[in-house]
Amino acid sequence: DSSTSRGLGDVYKRQDLGRAGDVTAMACIPEDARMTAAFVARKSGVLAGVDAVRLAVLALDPQARIDVRLNDGDALAPGAVLAVVEANARAFLSAERTALNLVGRLSGVATLTQAYVQAVKGTGARIADTRKTTPGLRALEKHAVACGGGMNHRFGLDDAILIKDNHVA
Repeated sequence: DSSTSRGLGDVYKRQDLGRAGDVTAMACIPEDARMTAAFVARKSGVLAGVDAVRLAVLALDPQARIDVRLNDGDALAPGAVLAVVEANARAFLSAERTALNLVGRLSGVATLTQAYVQAVKGTGARIADTRKTTPGLRALEKHAVACGGGMNHRFGLDDAILIKDNHVA
């Protein structure tokens, strides 16, 4: 939604765009230039985080058109097109690394989870995640585990009582 896009846009301004914005894009790309680009898989795996692509681009160009071609949980093959984006060129070039970092990381989590799920298939064992996630990315990483066929354990300390050795000590 637009409030999520605005919030993500604020994060960009603080982290990636800094005090002056994307100085390379501003120096090299006309302000009103448009471009079309495709997000393409380089390796086989399981897709997770396609909404991160959408939100990263929309945060910097709310008028961008994004044609999502694959959904989270879909199998990836090298060359598979995840999404095609038509956007302001400066905005897209400023957003692409964040979008790629998120979809790459989350797809990696989903792909590894699927490998573990396949390794225990037929044993009755289940692959579950933990709260040991990257700060700020818990919901996304847990979503990626589910995309890979794993199950989510606790999202937070308020989900259930879990007495560990630190509590006993």
